[in-house]
Amino acid sequence: MSSVADVAAVRRKTWLLIGALSALLVLLWAAGERVELALRYQRQAVLHGEWWRLVTAHLVHGSFRHLALNIAGLYVIAALLRRDFSRSEWMVIIAAACAAIASGFIWLSPNLQWYVGLSGLLHGCLAAGAVVWWRVERPLLAAALTILLVAKLSWEQLHGALPLAGTLPVIVDAHLYGALGGAMAALAIIARRSITHGTFV
Repeated sequence: MSSVADVAAVRRKTWLLIGALSALLVLLWAAGERVELALRYQRQAVLHGEWWRLVTAHLVHGSFRHLALNIAGLYVIAALLRRDFSRSEWMVIIAAACAAIASGFIWLSPNLQWYVGLSGLLHGCLAAGAVVWWRVERPLLAAALTILLVAKLSWEQLHGALPLAGTLPVIVDAHLYGALGGAMAALAIIARRSITHGTFV
């Protein structure tokens, strides 16, 4: 198989995975409130041993608008960043963002009783992309993405959710925790690449 065909095959598989994830999110939303309640983050349930909610909370959504915004964000991030990390590296980034959000909820946000949505993980992916872009000779894009992300996170911490959110109950701390986890994962990936290949690219 030629290199061009290899690239095309990888791209096709990537979009198939994104499509499959989107379909799963839609199916879970369509399953209704009962499924949402069973899978969402609920502090007391987690503290009583239902740890899976720290993961499954990211897959359920409170409304169709919430779902649609997150799926749109997923496709934008895939279009921008899919070639910057391998699949295994993306798994590390997602796991790190998920762990950071879970730790933040448990230890830093004791008053948060419940949470649903993919946006915290999406912010982790964006932060990882901003970090790696500084190392792959994209300074203008890296600066733009970093400024936008830092400005958004800062606004949310100072003033709450952006007006785009409308009446959706947005847990802005999830965005901050996810971004920190994603950024730290990207730094670790860059360090590993430099050790393995002798380069920061």
